Amino acid sequence: MSEVDRLFFCDIMNSSITSATYIRNISLTVRRKVSYFLDPQDKWKDVIVSIRDENGGLRYSQHHVRRFECLVREGKSPTIELLNDWGTTNSTVGELVEILKNQKLLAAASVLLPEEETPSVETRQDSDAIERASILPTRLLEDPEEHSQPVHSVLQELTPLVNHKSSFSSFSYSELMKITGNFDDRPMSDGGSRLGEGGFGTVYKGLLNNKPVAVKKLNAMDSISLDELQVQFEQEIQTLQMLKHKNLVDMIGFSCEGQHPCLVYAFMANGSLLDRLACLDESPPLSWCQRCLIVMGTARGLEYLHSNHHVHRDIKSANILLDENFAAKISDFGLTRASAKHSSTTMMTGRIVGTSAYMAPEALRGEITPKSDIFSFGVVLLEILSGLPPADEKREPQFLMDLRHDIDDEDEELTLEDFLDKKMRDWEMGQVETIYSLACSCLHDRKNRRPVITQVVSELKDVIKSIGADFQAED
Repeated sequence: MSEVDRLFFCDIMNSSITSATYIRNISLTVRRKVSYFLDPQDKWKDVIVSIRDENGGLRYSQHHVRRFECLVREGKSPTIELLNDWGTTNSTVGELVEILKNQKLLAAASVLLPEEETPSVETRQDSDAIERASILPTRLLEDPEEHSQPVHSVLQELTPLVNHKSSFSSFSYSELMKITGNFDDRPMSDGGSRLGEGGFGTVYKGLLNNKPVAVKKLNAMDSISLDELQVQFEQEIQTLQMLKHKNLVDMIGFSCEGQHPCLVYAFMANGSLLDRLACLDESPPLSWCQRCLIVMGTARGLEYLHSNHHVHRDIKSANILLDENFAAKISDFGLTRASAKHSSTTMMTGRIVGTSAYMAPEALRGEITPKSDIFSFGVVLLEILSGLPPADEKREPQFLMDLRHDIDDEDEELTLEDFLDKKMRDWEMGQVETIYSLACSCLHDRKNRRPVITQVVSELKDVIKSIGADFQAED
């Protein structure tokens, strides 16, 4: 919607809407106008995590957020559905506008009320804020879109680090086009170069000096601006330049030229854990031993990240890549964050990012903490056990993490043995029960009840050792 259209709309509609108007009385037309500003980049999530019930607690849980998110795949507006649901209470436009103002969603707020009628924003000390204040040290994480400097000036400061101090090779865009067959979008199985979709872009196979490589071409999308994409690009390079570990993906180089920034990695012959669990392209099912070694490798990579004060923020089976020996490599570091002084254990951001089927409750409130990675890892453990995808709109419940409630409920028919991947034959029940118990611990709603990554590694190590001498984990 253009600025002229918005102002005209506000002139007409605001005459009948006041701070005291109930949300349920807002017309569908107005709700749709609000959704124009909140649906892009999932800004509605910033609103939903700010809504309180009559007792001051959070009205919507992480499960509600995920259900609203599923509406997008159905072609529905999560903003409109949220307003419909919240409107069943006596909540008012004033309360909504206060949240919008507090989240700096001023355009959406102005659709409802003119600037002079917008209520002042008061500071709230709710239970979440008190909990955050009790965990020290904590700092405010400055996302690019929240920084006082323009994004382009931040990029100008980052560019010299990439261009002059990087240990990675710099490629021309034309060179990467050549080795990928002009970024042939046909799948590999059809003679093309496309390996699949990665974080913020498409991944292609190429041959560099007669050795296979993976080239990720970053693409601007509706929810991600070109400037933001560039920041993710810089973040990935700087993280992998600083951190080196056998269970982190190996970067070879990058390209800053052309219309798309590109990242070049060592080729992972066995693709992603997500694809191998799904036996994509008729690949054989992973054995129990392979699965345990893969999660051990992932845990070791995560242990290295956390020991170096980094939070990945998007741990999932699609971001766990497997080399020719099925060794696990964590990938996609565009969302990774670290404390400037490597001293903070909890950070805050106004931008909610990540993959909903893996997100911890505190991550939906904007908290960035290593324990959120632990929660996501718990979902990966359930994938390893079941072979099921993390989310399936045809399944009830849709999210894999919620199936554990049925397993633990004696009134439900689902048992742990029923839950196991039927394609996996060599498991031992005692080991399965240990992994499942660890997954449940990682998925605790309260982050302080989850294990730290060193505890996770220790428990996995015991399982690996119990499998047999040939599969002992390295110390």
